[in-house]
Amino acid sequence: MQHAVGSPLPPPHQPGHGPAAGWSPAAQHPGPHHPGAHPGSAPAPQGPAPVGPPPGFAGAPSGPPAPHPPGHAPAPHHTVPHHSPPPTPDTTGHVQLPPGGPVPMPSPPPAAGTPDPTSTTLAVLLIGPAGAGKTSVAKYWADHRRVPTAHISLDDVREWVRSGFADPQSGWNDHSEAQYRLARRTCGFAARNFLANNISCILDDAVFPDRPVVGLGGWKRHVGPGLLPVVLLPGLEIVLERNAERSGNRRLTDEEVARIHGRMAGWYGSGLPIIDNSQLDVPQTARVLDDVLARSIASPPQW
Repeated sequence: MQHAVGSPLPPPHQPGHGPAAGWSPAAQHPGPHHPGAHPGSAPAPQGPAPVGPPPGFAGAPSGPPAPHPPGHAPAPHHTVPHHSPPPTPDTTGHVQLPPGGPVPMPSPPPAAGTPDPTSTTLAVLLIGPAGAGKTSVAKYWADHRRVPTAHISLDDVREWVRSGFADPQSGWNDHSEAQYRLARRTCGFAARNFLANNISCILDDAVFPDRPVVGLGGWKRHVGPGLLPVVLLPGLEIVLERNAERSGNRRLTDEEVARIHGRMAGWYGSGLPIIDNSQLDVPQTARVLDDVLARSIASPPQW
């Protein structure tokens, strides 16, 4: 039971008796003597340490009222009405955050000319096989923008699960798919909140064109129609070289890399913009990504 800071302790509660009547704070903490005061007018109650708040305080225990002398009306008893607390706004400290909703399609500038994606709040989905350089390009692109930008990696979010992590390398099954769906939904929630607070974001994921269950439809549901997908697809030999430099569960077998790369070729003819970064380093790829996004803002892809 909490009490106001500086308030006296409540009187003792004797077994079989209601709360003590006539209790006053001065009885527990007598102050200095003042002229005109009557000594002994408020004797301190004796007994063990108090266990409850005094009558009239919010949260005081209920019980029979103390008897009143004949001919005296009982003192009015004021109770604190209990109301449901108002809903707490979504705030951080005293700064209220706008709620995150579906991300709308970015609007092209009214004036003629090429849109500048470096100063526009965007949500970008960078797609590609393992070893395509998605994470490196996404981080570099986010680091060098003129507006606040966040990088969200689906693989990183999936690996938030420590005990019980369903590694797809051990076989794609119900558990790995459920964790993938949960991670994608978490990424979408984060992206919407970043965008609602004027922070761009770039997400990266190995989305397969032949797997609708883990395809673009889920990203559109969780982020919104304004998400701009771009495919990063270098040649197979480049992907194999980059995969060989990996370690841990991020490194795949050459056979698996070749299989994934072959499936990613299905994005050709899909209508999504594709960047072949076989001969491009990370800064060059990021510049090409800006060019692709400028065209996507002016003429959003149908997906």
